[in-house]
Amino acid sequence: MDKKDLKPASVFHYFEEICQVPRPSKREEKIIAYLKAFGEKHGLETKTDEAGNVLIKKPATPGRENLKTVILQSHIDMVCEKNSDVEHDFLTDPIETVIDGEWLKAKGTTLGADNGIGVATELAILASDDIEHGPLECLFTVDEETGLTGAFALKEGFMSGDILINLDSEDEGELFIGCAGGANTTAEFAYQPVPAPQDYFYFSVAVKGLTGGHSGDDINKGRANANKLLVRFLTQLAAKYPMYLCEIDGGNLHNAIPREARALCAVPMKDKESVRVDLNIYTAEIENEFAVTEPNLKTELSSEAPCKEAIDMVTAGRLLKAVYAVHNGVYAMSQDIPGLVETSSNLASVKQADRKIKIVTSQRSAILSSRKDMSEMIRSAFMLGGAEVTTGEGYPGWKPNPSSPILKVAVDSYKKLFGVEPKVKAIHAGLECGLFLEKYPSLDMVSFGPTLRGVHSPDERMLIPTVDKFWRHLLDVLVHVPEK
Repeated sequence: MDKKDLKPASVFHYFEEICQVPRPSKREEKIIAYLKAFGEKHGLETKTDEAGNVLIKKPATPGRENLKTVILQSHIDMVCEKNSDVEHDFLTDPIETVIDGEWLKAKGTTLGADNGIGVATELAILASDDIEHGPLECLFTVDEETGLTGAFALKEGFMSGDILINLDSEDEGELFIGCAGGANTTAEFAYQPVPAPQDYFYFSVAVKGLTGGHSGDDINKGRANANKLLVRFLTQLAAKYPMYLCEIDGGNLHNAIPREARALCAVPMKDKESVRVDLNIYTAEIENEFAVTEPNLKTELSSEAPCKEAIDMVTAGRLLKAVYAVHNGVYAMSQDIPGLVETSSNLASVKQADRKIKIVTSQRSAILSSRKDMSEMIRSAFMLGGAEVTTGEGYPGWKPNPSSPILKVAVDSYKKLFGVEPKVKAIHAGLECGLFLEKYPSLDMVSFGPTLRGVHSPDERMLIPTVDKFWRHLLDVLVHVPEK
């Protein structure tokens, strides 16, 4: 299959076009300029707000003016992750897409189909002259991935639609009518650097090759967390040897399950070979534990030059114990919706700078009180370790409305087109819909999209045949939107 043969052609055309435009979270200026130029080129009313959100309006096609106004919504930023052996600058380099069987992927980086495919779909509809629809408003929000700041900053009156269709879901054939809320809890350990002994064996130890994934969608799939695996091993070493911890680093994004983590340590020279044996035994244990979900898991140990300074042993000990103890993964399943994760936490990143070690965790729950409880649990564990801890304001969930009129339209349309009943679900990941409801409480909302896998990791891929089904479904829904 060649890219020129992909269907629907207009959607894949615009997806390939925006893959040429750098759009990391919080650095969306180039894609914002692209969207404004697009609106101007097509003679469509286009406006932006102070946050950088873009709204492009398109009048109804003749005969459809009596339909309710629909807002199509996608976020324009993307998670920027790459394999460690890949040279790529997300601020300047385009995403290189490749076809692998029925999947569209990128060369060693995230693909950006989350949520670039939603953006491309909106652009294809805005550019068309043969698609029937009522009045449309296409909303493109900024910085969904790292803080939902575009949705937070959205002001009343920026939009005027009655119905919002969010195009940021990742399972074709599933309609989403609810999502979890979330918040980040951050711990900081301040340490005193101490002289590192020069007659010790210095080594770096790394956990690599994990599957990673989205901390909402994939948290219940039994995948390993690189930070937890690394600290587990370091804790074992610290219990056996007078170990110095010099450096530690793992994970990157609050909403991604960390795939890699690394530490630089030192033990007495006489224990050099024992550490290698310990790692071999530990690796065999975790390979056995995660044989199904982490087939590419690997550890590495390499000799390093001596460091000048190390983290003081008291702080290092407290840090390791706190990270070991803090909860990671699913905490509770929904009592209302079978198979839905209700509450979880992700130990997202460990970063060291300016004599501090900063640990970011992310809590999610469909129930606000449960999310607060989970955040307080994480907070308590780190406080017991002596860290300074803060929990962010967070974002609200989206309470399901099974009686939604646009949901009925979407369900009926899918059954008519494909002869099967779509699944109506809520999602543990965060969507911007909860924030939209705060500003526009009368909005009727539904979310759907094509099938994506491995989002927020370089394994991100999009199932090509589902894009056409998603497209056909969306166009049919637009024709059957309720009248005003």
